[in-house]
Amino acid sequence: MLNGSASFAAPNAPSIPVHAIRAEDLDGWLAAQPERVRNWLKALNFTAAGGELLAVPGNGGDVALVVAGLGGAAARARTRFSLGAAARRLPAGIYHIAGEHPPAFLHEQALGWLLAGYSFTRFRQGAGNRPSALLKAPAGVDSRRLEIIAAGEWLTRDLINTPASHMGPEELETTALALAEEFAAQVSVTYGDDLLHENFPLIHAVGRASDRIPRLLDMRWGDAGPRLTLVGKGVCFDTGGLNLKPGSSMGLMKKDMGGAATVLGLAMMIMALGWPVRLRVLIPAVENAVSGAAFRPGDILTARNGLTVEVNNTDAEGRLVLADALALADEETPDALVCMATLTGAARVALGPDIAPFYTDDEGLAAALGQAAADQADPLWRLPFHAPYEPMIEPGIADLDNAPAGGMAGSLTAALFLRRFVQASPRFAHLDIYGWQPKPAPGRPKGGVGQGARALLAALPGVLGLDQGDGA
Repeated sequence: MLNGSASFAAPNAPSIPVHAIRAEDLDGWLAAQPERVRNWLKALNFTAAGGELLAVPGNGGDVALVVAGLGGAAARARTRFSLGAAARRLPAGIYHIAGEHPPAFLHEQALGWLLAGYSFTRFRQGAGNRPSALLKAPAGVDSRRLEIIAAGEWLTRDLINTPASHMGPEELETTALALAEEFAAQVSVTYGDDLLHENFPLIHAVGRASDRIPRLLDMRWGDAGPRLTLVGKGVCFDTGGLNLKPGSSMGLMKKDMGGAATVLGLAMMIMALGWPVRLRVLIPAVENAVSGAAFRPGDILTARNGLTVEVNNTDAEGRLVLADALALADEETPDALVCMATLTGAARVALGPDIAPFYTDDEGLAAALGQAAADQADPLWRLPFHAPYEPMIEPGIADLDNAPAGGMAGSLTAALFLRRFVQASPRFAHLDIYGWQPKPAPGRPKGGVGQGARALLAALPGVLGLDQGDGA
């Protein structure tokens, strides 16, 4: 696969046991160990606190076993993928998780170990030679599925981490074409002024100020089964347009294509698992730049579906490009339509960087996503399409306002705006993601990160009525 380096060690390879120990189980575990192990851990004051890690030497000085503290109940509730920290700190070698553990624990920790192996080294000389601490897949864990999930997440991270100088609309297209070639998908692309001729006026308006030609990527895969369409915001850099962002807000805008990166990673997972679906991926890929051709505050634009939009802030451009893409997707009435976008700062104020809000009117999809988010350690939180706020996005001079005044309910009003472009599809969900890990955490190095993809991968098969034996 495009990012196939996320893999487990060979199952028959000799390996070093890693004992993951809860604080309340430490005394009982120590009592069952040889005296030399007890003495070593007591001498080094091992308490099984969360994140604590010790290697125990054998008679020859090599590592005989590793003990990893999981902490007490409170510490465990605060950390997911806890053994991912061990993957980054242990010397090169092959390891396995020892002892009896629930299947859900093994699934989470094995995936966390794979995710922890990621590093972005494209622009660092000699940085790609870090020795690996490889894990053998625990018994009962679907190792192929976890490797596919990790590879898709690595692709998402690579795309987000790549600076805008090397990741513009053309490079997003190149990635989609490579993915299509690997999985025998088809890609069509609408460029530049052809966006106007093909009735994608909002995508054209946002992207026309840049020398990097705006485009709409349309990838299709699969010829049978329910229709699943993924739409991802591909704003490869966002200056804010004529409503120019301050420098402090512009510094992370290479990640404003995080929605596109995440749907490409999710599409990679779905295709590699061989889901029996008709998959479509739509990515409006643009750069929101400043030039004489830039769209202006006060402009009124007409979207693909005929709705008019008053532009009250050119920095609220993501919902504009998504509007045309969603209108196109809705024309086909897919069985499920999912939109992913780094859309609003309001979502971060409400929920922080680690939790992505999602919006849907479909109760079955909402329940499935909520459960999958918990099961897959991929936190999401449902927020409402609150109809009483609809007047906030109706400016009077046009059908819609892209940036309501007042600053309240910013994520909700953006979601309501997007919903105006989905009228026929029976199941629609919008995820307002952040796409960035501000501080390193187990399984999640600092930098670009996928949000919601694993939850969707777990939730959608049941929603779409797929046979779980087909890879879904």
